[in-house]
Amino acid sequence: MRAAVFDEYGPPGVLRITELPDPVPGPGEVLIRVLAAGVQPFDVAVRRGTMPWVRATFPQQSGQEYAGVVAAVGAGVEGLTVGDPVLGSTMLNAAAELLTVPAANVVAKPDSLDFPTAAGLVAAAQTASGALLELAVTAEDVLLVHAGAGSVGTVAIQLARLAGATVIGTASAGNHDHLRRLGAVAVPYGEELIAAVTATGLKPTVALDAAGGEAIAQSIALGVTPERVGTIVDDRAAAEHGASVVRAGRSPARLAEVVALAAAGRVVMPVRVFPFEAIADAHAAVESRHGRGKVVLRISG
Repeated sequence: MRAAVFDEYGPPGVLRITELPDPVPGPGEVLIRVLAAGVQPFDVAVRRGTMPWVRATFPQQSGQEYAGVVAAVGAGVEGLTVGDPVLGSTMLNAAAELLTVPAANVVAKPDSLDFPTAAGLVAAAQTASGALLELAVTAEDVLLVHAGAGSVGTVAIQLARLAGATVIGTASAGNHDHLRRLGAVAVPYGEELIAAVTATGLKPTVALDAAGGEAIAQSIALGVTPERVGTIVDDRAAAEHGASVVRAGRSPARLAEVVALAAAGRVVMPVRVFPFEAIADAHAAVESRHGRGKVVLRISG
């Protein structure tokens, strides 16, 4: 099978596609033929060597999110058959034509979702839904989402709106229409943020930081109490200001809930699709921290 690997830490150019042995599913596992794989900041950090709790074993594979079809089932697996369309989380092997995963972690892909969109929802759906649960966002809240146009922000805005909350999203001016379509009040990030939020007449009661930098300090300056400020990207600032790091972990059940909403058209995820051979360009796009929605590789099909 073809798989993306890197032999040293470094920029996107260290990635290459090579041939590796086909994996074989063990008991309780399924073999997935991957059709699309998401690319996320975690992948970038591992490739750069800046994820301290993940040590690469060279040649190191990459990727956490997949959508594809079941190619084979291991002993003891029930409820899944060859050809079933599925999606889910994995660990450092999604950017490949084949992978094996525990059958218990697999989520069925609805027919109404294409494979790139399904792959693009995997991490964002679990991260956003978990963060909103940890922050206890309700219909009474005004939620401030930093980096609202990114994949996690895109899902968080929609889930919060479905819960009845009012949402303010930060993004560059070019993504303000995107935020408004999601149901958020759009404001710029950076030095203008506090004045722009104040000008809306809305007072945030809870904040989700997917941007880092000054986001936590700005949220507190706007009146959000530190215990209701959560970050998925800036552990150091969270410790400095008494905010929370909101990483609820992976949950196939939560992923399935968001996927069902997407299948019903109640949650959308814009995707930017790159061919597998352009994985370096895909990583560079994620590393730039610009654009909207999710970067996805089309592995095959």
